[in-house]
Amino acid sequence: MREFQYVANATRVVFGEGAVSKVIDEVRRFGASRALILSTPFQRTDAEALAQQIAPLAVGVFAGATMHTPVDVTKEALLLFDALSADCIIALGGGSTIGLGKAMAYRNDAPQLVVATTYAGSEVTPILGQTENGIKTTVRAASILPETVIYDPVLTYSLPVEMSITSGLNAMAHAIEGLYVQERNPITSMMALEGVSALKSSLPAIVANPGDREARSGALYGSWLCGVVLGTVGMALHHKLCHVLGGSFNLPHADTHAILLPHTVAYTEKAIPELLAPVASLFAAKTAASGLYDFAAGLGAPLRLRDLGVSESNLEHATQIATTNPYWNPRPLEPAAIRDLLQGALEGVRPA
Repeated sequence: MREFQYVANATRVVFGEGAVSKVIDEVRRFGASRALILSTPFQRTDAEALAQQIAPLAVGVFAGATMHTPVDVTKEALLLFDALSADCIIALGGGSTIGLGKAMAYRNDAPQLVVATTYAGSEVTPILGQTENGIKTTVRAASILPETVIYDPVLTYSLPVEMSITSGLNAMAHAIEGLYVQERNPITSMMALEGVSALKSSLPAIVANPGDREARSGALYGSWLCGVVLGTVGMALHHKLCHVLGGSFNLPHADTHAILLPHTVAYTEKAIPELLAPVASLFAAKTAASGLYDFAAGLGAPLRLRDLGVSESNLEHATQIATTNPYWNPRPLEPAAIRDLLQGALEGVRPA
């Protein structure tokens, strides 16, 4: 067995149907009494309902969270936080809202409670991706990690099937990349395969019946495990490309992950097929890449970057950014091969 190090992140997890009713208890556990609730504009009504539910602990709602955590939005939310004399953050939603809460806590060290409503997985990571001047960068710090996450499957019953698929594949990407990153270890590898397996079972069931309670719980469980993997062992080529494309071209985060995953796996799998063999086996495929592509296609997931508005003229620029200060990857980032990878993702070609 190779040498490894394992350091667990300390996030308190409250899981179960009806768990959202415990928000007041969790805020008081912080020793806090003035919560600012965050959401996207789309979820403003839900955020306001939560504020009424936990009154008088809620001092306001900021419903301006958006994709890729723009720094100017974070500054705006921080001004409201200070104006209201808030002492903690409640992020209600998925990756965009969670990202905003983490960006705020990175700057003011406020305690965070996340009420997850998608399968993002980022709620259990000490990693922040934020965008400024069209460039997305990542930073890792203890203050970024939310103190508590509430997973209530009931809150995901109304999550649209399309978003369920893409956020679930996004979570899978966290775990699958965790199988081959430099910091991998036996514990996170077990978590990764368990998380991917849970999502593999749950996502088709959600497509067949969006109200399937067991499937919704299984998908949340899987996304939690996949997020833990990402937060523990870090990132490689897949996340680098997603950050480049998302930040540079303002692409939807989960869709970008879903489309790129089979292609980044195909690129890396050539160097370490033995590390991805369990994924190929899980999907009953010759390779992990082909299994993931066929699984996504069967769900009706987006398959082409072109459908997100990316054009062939964008690929040279994306390749240049991706190969500048690259993340470590088992197969080094070769500009010509990365350009070919992006071309395949642009067209939605099934990896060989």
